[in-house]
Amino acid sequence: MVSVAYASVDERAKFIQQTYTHLAGAIIAFIIVEFIFFQIGLARAIADFIFSTRMAWFAILGGMSLLGWFARELLSQNDDRETQYKAFGIYIIGKAIIFAPILYIAANYTGDSNLIPTATILTLFLFAGLTTIAFTSRQDFSFLNSILKVGGFVALGLIICSLLFGFSLGIWFSASMIIFASAAILRDTSKVIHRYQTHQYVAAAFSLFSSVMLLFYYVVRILIRTQSRR
Repeated sequence: MVSVAYASVDERAKFIQQTYTHLAGAIIAFIIVEFIFFQIGLARAIADFIFSTRMAWFAILGGMSLLGWFARELLSQNDDRETQYKAFGIYIIGKAIIFAPILYIAANYTGDSNLIPTATILTLFLFAGLTTIAFTSRQDFSFLNSILKVGGFVALGLIICSLLFGFSLGIWFSASMIIFASAAILRDTSKVIHRYQTHQYVAAAFSLFSSVMLLFYYVVRILIRTQSRR
């Protein structure tokens, strides 16, 4: 298998096209699943369940951490396309479950019907800008791996402590997580250019999807915080 960095121009272009086509497909699938959740009342049920007890959040976070790890390992090590799509699809549904409470709050309790569209546009602009930086600079941002690992453990520790001791993670935490997600997008985009093999477009799309959704989540959180202060 040929690394993208050493592939021909046509192979590289095809890989990039397939990666971002799958990313777009994953985002559309997420929107459809979330729409279904809202239509059948599942989004409200998930929100009520999660906000009923702190332990529910622990269960959701723990389950999503395991699911993310499992899907990432399966996508990176398994070349069976059907298995990769199944893992990706399950992860998308899991993300929709995680997002249901915050999107339900944004849609029903902020008084701003444009909050979710605004968050979507801001996320897309940030993603487009970061992608442009990665492609135009052609720098390998893999050096961010160690920083992201440490930052991820710190963020997870703060989230767990906030659930255990009942304190709120304010707007500065969300801003820090936006920076974290932006660094992850730079890292993942540079991997699309330099690191992946030409058959790993599903795994590449998965990594980008995970980082984009993290960015979107904390953009929504900041907008909700801003709205609540008015």
